[in-house]
Amino acid sequence: MDPINILVWIIVGAIAGWLASLVMRTNRQQGLLEDIIVGIVGGFIGGIVLDLFGISSGVTGLNLGSILTAFIGAVILLALLRAVRRA
Repeated sequence: MDPINILVWIIVGAIAGWLASLVMRTNRQQGLLEDIIVGIVGGFIGGIVLDLFGISSGVTGLNLGSILTAFIGAVILLALLRAVRRA
């Protein structure tokens, strides 16, 4: 993985994580680093979930499809974290 791909993952992760934190109302609790981590992990989760539904997607670069995939996964991740914290 070259440095450009790593930078793209960080940018996509930051955007997706930030958007997911707005939707899940965790924005005030999360900083930029947490948004990036949630977005990157969300990219993996989103890719797996969309693949299960037969939608061939994933984080393939700095584009709307990649951000949407990571966003969906990040929302799922934040929802799971919220459920675990309540239990």
